[in-house]
Amino acid sequence: MIPFTDEELMQPVRRVIDKVRPSLALDGGDIAFLNVKNGTVYVQLQGACVGCGSSGNTLKYGVERQLRMDIHPELTVINVPHGMENSIDSL
Repeated sequence: MIPFTDEELMQPVRRVIDKVRPSLALDGGDIAFLNVKNGTVYVQLQGACVGCGSSGNTLKYGVERQLRMDIHPELTVINVPHGMENSIDSL
């Protein structure tokens, strides 16, 4: 169980996203932070990351790993497909 509210997680998650953003930019990609809900971080990969075969590894071993190391080991990350930003509850 994550001992933080979604509201308490917002700023730390933003900091971690900003921390990993430069490594994505090296390959022409980017990441947008959308929301935190029940310990799940919703992001959207952008640029060259969209449709990249390695995007799953980027999320799991890059973004999620960093969130777990810096904030809490039970956080998970979900990439929200383009056009689904307003439908996070249905993912």
